[in-house]
Amino acid sequence: MAEATVTIKDLRESDDVAITRTAVASALGIDPRTVTASIKNGTIPSVQLGRRVLIPRLPFLALFGANE
Repeated sequence: MAEATVTIKDLRESDDVAITRTAVASALGIDPRTVTASIKNGTIPSVQLGRRVLIPRLPFLALFGANE
């Protein structure tokens, strides 16, 4: 079963503090491995909590000027 598609608009309207790599990949229309590589090289901001990696929603949206 396919996951629901997430859009930048969905992320803008969300109240979530952090988003997942899968949601970012869906919103950007890219492979989750590309998101992981971008996290590792510092292009996408992230926070690691144990084994889980989360992306702060507002700083992520700011990368695209979409947080206004």
